This record gives sequence, C-alpha cells and structure tokens, in this order.
Amino acid sequence: MKQTIFSVIVISIIGVILSTGMTSCRKDNNQLTIKQYDDIQINNYIAANGLTGFSRDTSGGDTTGIYYKIISPGSGPALQYSDKVAFVYTYKTLDGSYVTSDTIANHYYDYVGHIHNNNYPLGLQTAVHNILKYSNASMRLLIPSHLAYGKNGSGSGSSQVANNRIAGNESLDVYIHAINYLPINNAPTNGFPAYDDMVIQNYMKANNLTGYTKTADGLYYSILTPGTGTDAILTTSTITATYTGQLLDGNIFDGAHNGTNAATLAISGLIPGAAEGLQKAVVGTKISMLIPSSIAYGISGSSGIPPFSCLRFTWQIVTVTQ
Repeated sequence: MKQTIFSVIVISIIGVILSTGMTSCRKDNNQLTIKQYDDIQINNYIAANGLTGFSRDTSGGDTTGIYYKIISPGSGPALQYSDKVAFVYTYKTLDGSYVTSDTIANHYYDYVGHIHNNNYPLGLQTAVHNILKYSNASMRLLIPSHLAYGKNGSGSGSSQVANNRIAGNESLDVYIHAINYLPINNAPTNGFPAYDDMVIQNYMKANNLTGYTKTADGLYYSILTPGTGTDAILTTSTITATYTGQLLDGNIFDGAHNGTNAATLAISGLIPGAAEGLQKAVVGTKISMLIPSSIAYGISGSSGIPPFSCLRFTWQIVTVTQ
C-alpha cells in the first residue's frame, strides 16, 4: 500500500514538472524579444502618423533598430567620439506622455563619446556618430527603447503625469540639429554666428519686435527710452542700473535687479555683448538687447544658462561714473 501511494506521488510530481516545463517552453517560444517589441512599436507609430522617408539603420552590417531621416546633410570631417559636438534637440515618447521640445533650453556641448554619460540615450550617441556624422546636419530619429532608457525608464514620479517621467520600454521620437563642433585641436569653427543670428531673427519675428539695430558682431539693440544724461558710458565706467536677463524662451535667469533695487556694475566686468550695448546709452536710457552667444556666455554657458545661448536684456540706466 505504501509503495502504491509513493508511486502515485512521484508520478504526480513528475507530471507537474513536465507540465510546467512544457508551458514555459511554449511561453518562451511565443514571447517577443525587446528588439522585436520595439520594432513593432516604431512601425505602428510610423503608420499611425503617416511618416515617410525613414530608413532603418544598418550601421556595421547589423541593425540597431533605429529609424532615421536626414533633414539636412552636414559637411566637413566626420565626427569622432573624441570630437566635441554642439547640438539642439527635441524628443518625445511615442505614446506622447513625455515631451521636451524647447530648443532654447535643450542644448548640448561636449564630446560625442560623452553623450550617453550625460544621461542621454545611447541610441542618440550612436546616431550622432554613425548617421548624422557631420556638423551643420539635422535629422529625425526613432530610437527603440532598448537604446533609449530601457525597461526602467527615466525620471521620477508617475509616467501617467505628462512630462513627469519616461516610462519603461518607451521608444523616442527625436529631432537633432548639430550646429558645429570643435575639432581635436579646439580651434573654433564658424557655425555659431549664423545659427545665433537665425535664432535671434526668428525670435524677433515671433514676438513682433522691430526697431533694432544690428552691430558688426551680431548684437541687436533698441533704445526704448532715450536718456537725458551727457556722460558717455565707456569700458572704464561704473553704472547703477536696473535690468532683467532672460533666455529667448522667456525664462528669467537674472531678475534680482529688475525693480527699484539697482545694481552697481563695472562695464569691464560684464559679458561683451552687454558692455557693447550699454555704451550706446546714457543716464535715463532704457535699452533692449538681443545678444548672440558668441558675445554672451559662449559655448560653455553658465549657471542657469545652457551652452551657446542667445540672451535678451532690458536695462534702465540710473547713474554713470567714470
């Protein structure tokens, strides 16, 4: 009797093991890999949005799963991982739950090989090196989730709140425009002045700004209120003034002295664009300036100011001393 019961138990256990094993095998055989899942997700997105002209990346003879469309081909030597690159970008998840589209704030300046280290998708670094390749180029990318932020996503909080975080296994729709880069010898190239001027002119058009004068180095200024003073502002002058500094998306980075709390400033200590513009003013002048990055904080930026940012300043001159 004991033998019979034991036999039944053994047979039952073996049956469970076989049944579980066979079920697992069937499940594994039917499951999609993450690359297959991403490819289906991206192709459904292309179809649903009527996108055309995209090619699938086959760099190195094997596909990365990235789909791309070159908007404007670049020029010059091919980008290497050891080169510095400057670009503006936008991206969003394919489900639309996360969008970052401000090309005034979304600036990058660093080595090509550091893009992923700076918390950008690995797929973006791969695409800049293998597909974009050149400065002054622009493209649109569809980056699969396994080359974006993977199964864990990015950010904190709930992905159900728009722009709060990128959910896991979400592919990205990315736009990137590489403005220019510094070769290994760090000799600056000439792409920034043209880009800065385009940004400023677009800003003026979008905000119906008129009456600005452009100087030889790209500064735009407008005298909003003529001054009554007679002392010229020189590079050696010290002024008191109220002022506001902001990015061209309206974000104020320096507003501590935009009321009655005037600041005392040495002209020699200001960014070149502000120093140049203030020399067009006297006591009582209210002046607006649109300053290209080359005579602002340059390609490195500053605290609260992204790399190669154009700036808007409004100044009211209170006193001038020599």
